[in-house]
Amino acid sequence: MRIRVPILLAGAAIAAAAFAQIEGSDRGVVPVASTSSYEVNGVTVDVAAKTPDEARYGGWRSAQRKAWVQLSKRLGGGGGAVGDATLDQLVSGIVVEHEQIGPTRYIARLGVLFNRARTAALLGIVDQAARSAPMLVIPIEHSGGVAQAMERRTEWQAAWARYRTGNSAIDYVRVAGTGPDSLLLNYGQTQRRGRTWWRRLLDQYGASDILVPSVRLTRQWPGGPVIGVFQARHGPDGDLLDSFTLRVNSSDGIPQLLDAGVKRMDELYGRALSAGALSTDPALRPPPQPAPVPTDEVGDLIEESDTVEETSTPTLAGQGVAVTIQYDSPTASSVANTESSLRGVAGVRSASTTSLALGGVSLMRVAFDGDPAALRAALEARGFQVIGSGTTLRIRRAPQLLPPDIPPDSAPSE
Repeated sequence: MRIRVPILLAGAAIAAAAFAQIEGSDRGVVPVASTSSYEVNGVTVDVAAKTPDEARYGGWRSAQRKAWVQLSKRLGGGGGAVGDATLDQLVSGIVVEHEQIGPTRYIARLGVLFNRARTAALLGIVDQAARSAPMLVIPIEHSGGVAQAMERRTEWQAAWARYRTGNSAIDYVRVAGTGPDSLLLNYGQTQRRGRTWWRRLLDQYGASDILVPSVRLTRQWPGGPVIGVFQARHGPDGDLLDSFTLRVNSSDGIPQLLDAGVKRMDELYGRALSAGALSTDPALRPPPQPAPVPTDEVGDLIEESDTVEETSTPTLAGQGVAVTIQYDSPTASSVANTESSLRGVAGVRSASTTSLALGGVSLMRVAFDGDPAALRAALEARGFQVIGSGTTLRIRRAPQLLPPDIPPDSAPSE
């Protein structure tokens, strides 16, 4: 007994230390979900009214009209005006970038989010923007001589979390930095070159490749100017794509500095995608399944002269073919709805989420009776856009037609 007590105490201490390492209120920021919206940022308004509330309401109305004209021109719709009643059903959110509210006046710079499916249907366009494969983002911040990723909450990770990716060509997989993220996605991991562990991480987070955007913050003196040196890296080897430098006059401007850095970094990654510089390392792809050894009815090996005409697909014992499906999960209700839709497909025995990433891309394991190609066809028939083949698929909801309850306004209301 004198020997077991210290061992038990030591085990409890190790468990407590491990628990403390992944828990705490100073970890992570939940990313905003914005992939289902068109975004128009930087809309300026200056409206006067009798009361502050009326001025603010009028400013938001004015921002919707201005943003619609910009978005319509950008998407090739000509920039024609629509009525306020229609805009109310198209606009999914207002983002306040900066505002000043007076007794009778409202001055602001706003962002407007438009529902992607409804907007595309109203403009008569097909919303099938080409995007990259899912990319796991590990933002690295060098500050005060310390490099951190998800070990602690950083301003750089917060900037990536609040960046809206609806207009981006990159399919970012952003994590919240809570739970085991601080252990799995740390600075040390970005320095490792072993592909086996990288493949496990990518499978855990539903991604196909890695992006490592980094920033090195240098303060000239306490409270003085801050210089940020940004580097865009890609892949498990941290290949440098490009770098740039930004500067602000004081430490109070660091959030604005990092927001500008994220926006420019996204543009840089978009250009790299267009140039073909974001190709995935073949070593990150899952290894091929081993060929099954043919046997006869009594379990003996078949002679080499015998021929086997049928090929096998990986299956779950007595439960059909195992298919991994990646899907967008902005909210908890979207997870339940997607699982319900999959369970309703003929031939599906079970469908359950194995890796949940709210606000990002989650993984679902589906047991299907039949060829995975038949499952792909069934999903497309249910309105999903399906990418990939075999036992790994990526699905998205296809654009829906504009609902009939939107009135055909021809002129904006007063």
